[in-house]
Order: sequence, then structure tokens, then C-alpha cells
Amino acid sequence: MNEIDAVRSLAALAQEMRLRVFRALVVAGNQGLTPGALSEQLDVAPNTLSFHLKELTHSNLVSQERQGRNLIYRASIATMNDLLGFLTENCCQGAECLALQATSCGC
Repeated sequence: MNEIDAVRSLAALAQEMRLRVFRALVVAGNQGLTPGALSEQLDVAPNTLSFHLKELTHSNLVSQERQGRNLIYRASIATMNDLLGFLTENCCQGAECLALQATSCGC
């Protein structure tokens, strides 16, 4: 990940509802969620959700797939891991970081 992509991803997540949407999609995993399910789960109006999903999709943090008449949204775990890697790339000046080992989720 480069600096421009990192800033785009961080900017997308720097809004409360988009962060909530992204986290809900991370929890949903590969199954993903429809906009209707997300709207209900997060108690957000569909048009508001649509705006936030567009921003997350533009930042490549979320992908969209059509399944029949439904759209399925999924968190892009690869992009999330790239962002985390970019943010921690110089942690501990290149030495193995004990703090990262203690908090690693193994994703």
C-alpha cells in the first residue's frame, strides 16, 4: 500500500457510521451482508447507508458483488491488512515488535 491509498482508507474510516459499517462487514466475514441487513443491523436509513457504502467501496475497503437481485457487500480483508501493514511497517525500527505479537489476531 502506498501513502495515497493509506490516506484514502483512513479518510473513509474517519467517520463514525462508515467505521460501524466496516466493522459489521468484518464480523460478517466472507458471507458479507446485503444493504437491507446492514441498514437494519445498524439502524441507519438506506439512502444514508448507500452513501457510506459508496465511500468505503471507493477506498477499496469494501467490495460489492451482485447475487441475483441482491448486492452483497464484504470487507476487503486484504486491503485492511495492507493498511495495518503500512501503518506498522516501521514499528520498532524494523525489529520484531512484542506489542504486535501480543495483539495479533492471526488474520
